[in-house]
Amino acid sequence: MTVTLDLNQPIAESSKQARRILDDISLAVAKSKRIVVVTGAGISCSCGIPDFRSSDGLYALVKQQYPDVVLKGRDLFDASLFRDSTSTSVFYTFISQLKRSIDAAHPAETHRFIEMLDKKQKLLRSYTQNIDGFEERLGLCGSSSEGVKTSTKGKSKLRLKDVRNVQLHGDIHRVRCTLCSANLPFTEEYLDIFQDGSAPHCPECISRSNARVARSARPIKVGTLRPAIVLYDEAHPLGDEIGTIQTKDMTRKPDLLVVMGTSLKVHGLKRLVKDFAKVVHDNAPSSQSTSKAPSNPLAGKVIFVNKTPPAGEWADVIDYHVAGDTDGWVKKVCDDWRKMIPKDWEIQTTLEDTASWSVTKNSIGKVETSKGKSKRSHDAENNPTRGRKNQPTAPTSPSKRRTTANHYSAQESSPSKRQAAEVPSTLMDTTAAKRLFSDTTNSPTKERELDLESCEVNLPKPKARRRNQSITKKSGTEFSAMLARKPSLDCVMISTTPRRRKGVV
Repeated sequence: MTVTLDLNQPIAESSKQARRILDDISLAVAKSKRIVVVTGAGISCSCGIPDFRSSDGLYALVKQQYPDVVLKGRDLFDASLFRDSTSTSVFYTFISQLKRSIDAAHPAETHRFIEMLDKKQKLLRSYTQNIDGFEERLGLCGSSSEGVKTSTKGKSKLRLKDVRNVQLHGDIHRVRCTLCSANLPFTEEYLDIFQDGSAPHCPECISRSNARVARSARPIKVGTLRPAIVLYDEAHPLGDEIGTIQTKDMTRKPDLLVVMGTSLKVHGLKRLVKDFAKVVHDNAPSSQSTSKAPSNPLAGKVIFVNKTPPAGEWADVIDYHVAGDTDGWVKKVCDDWRKMIPKDWEIQTTLEDTASWSVTKNSIGKVETSKGKSKRSHDAENNPTRGRKNQPTAPTSPSKRRTTANHYSAQESSPSKRQAAEVPSTLMDTTAAKRLFSDTTNSPTKERELDLESCEVNLPKPKARRRNQSITKKSGTEFSAMLARKPSLDCVMISTTPRRRKGVV
């Protein structure tokens, strides 16, 4: 049974129970996480755009302007109007006037409320009958938007995950060809042509026809453009995609359904609302599951906000009917939301400058904040090297240690490595090296012979020999012969005598 609540009734006259239910509805919106919103033309009335079925709506306006052309205002939005040239011309003129009034209008509070739900990640999806496209102005990508169209060939024409607002009746800001179904923006040039009651030619068809004529082929028929809105008894061009989106949303278990600004007379919308209402009621939390009072008492309910009450067939579908203006109701919901859960409205401020900040402490003890590169203080408290010269330094990491011949020190190494480290150097001194490697080829003086007799080299102490022979100092000639027989790795010398064969003394 539907419970009706008058939003415009003064607080003094309204009952305490009615005020409590309105507060619970506001709390339900704040607590829900997957809200489905269905809207009609009533949410745009405050923008200056008339609805359809009220006394001052579009149907009455059409009847007053063209009494001889249509019998009812609904006839101007029926697909059969294209059968007559007069009704088609009237339709184009009327749509051009409606398009200009929509371009001059601005989104209402209800549109901003839907956009706010999407920003707070509480909106599952928005479904609208409107063709004004106000939701897309606020950032909600519509199903008719060019940004959600797929460029690749496939089963789906849309990127379904990017569609936040499903436009059930099309978009007045787009036009499409009656022949090739090309979808184009509604430009000012097309608007002037529609104002005269005629239809512009499709540029896509013209380009294809000219390309055929250029290669000596016969031209093809050129189609005309029409507003990309869906009329009565007309199939939706994106019907399959909309059905896929609806099925996907129903599987995601929505926890609240809000219907605003529609009389629920269109057959397709009636079926959509009933399907969503059944899923919402099925996913409602049962009162027997928990003994505590539920934090969201109206979770899994269907809220209907409209000036006129719903028909009798909706008694078992709609739980609460809020009689009043949609802008007034969303304003009350936002005010109650701020009072009940203020943390949801906290805004985290960000620094405009991305420079780093550092906190230092001066000598007096006050904390100072410096921007950019922090300056090192000269106080002993902040200077880690001051007053610590005699203290031992921490051991460095293995990668920063000085590379040595072995990993351990000379005292901790193995005996073989320690013995190799203790071998004295056998290199000659600087004077002897200069005498051996000096260049005397181009010397202007008399060529000097190398005196190997006076060159003495200290050899490393060899291992013990068989007959305990001691190593004596050898002359230069004997030393050269010894090098020829067994070359040394520790000393590099140039021999002046030819190399002798092995075994010859």
